[in-house]
Amino acid sequence: MVVSAQAPVLDTEVEALMRRLKMPYARSLAPELLATAKAQRWEPVEVVRALLVEESRGRSAAMLATRRKQAGFPTGKTFESWDEEVSSIPVPTQQALSTLEWVGRKENLAICGPAGTGKSFFLEALGQKVIDGGGRVSWLKLEDLGGLIRAHRPDDQVTKTVQRLLRADLVIVDDIGLLPVSDDAAEGLYR
Repeated sequence: MVVSAQAPVLDTEVEALMRRLKMPYARSLAPELLATAKAQRWEPVEVVRALLVEESRGRSAAMLATRRKQAGFPTGKTFESWDEEVSSIPVPTQQALSTLEWVGRKENLAICGPAGTGKSFFLEALGQKVIDGGGRVSWLKLEDLGGLIRAHRPDDQVTKTVQRLLRADLVIVDDIGLLPVSDDAAEGLYR
């Protein structure tokens, strides 16, 4: 794409329509793209395609960022920095779990072991992969789950809060067994 020294201005009516249709990514690219299309004599369908591709790309990136934020991951670790040889989880098991077939079947997974062995790292990497695949993830520590139950018991919203958590494709409850479990955390885990 050719970039001009001075950014062209988008037609005000077109810009207003793109704002109304909530197309921020295509709208930001449109002035330069239209100038390039005019200079290079693009077919109209090429212009429309390029704008729609940009909007789709932008929305996908924004959706992933939103889902990562909503998940509440503690560190942002992914399989890119995971060393499967260092983990105490057998490599074939890691590979089978990372296919995420068990998530689609709504099966439960419990990973246990001593502190510092990479359980949380592995779970977070699985969660990131679920989000990359278009799914939703909820990440909680067991004490946070107890706090949610405690906070929503007075207004009788515990059931709704738990149902909202369960809308996620994967719910990860970390740090089970590290500290004594409160009654609220036990209730949350049971629900």
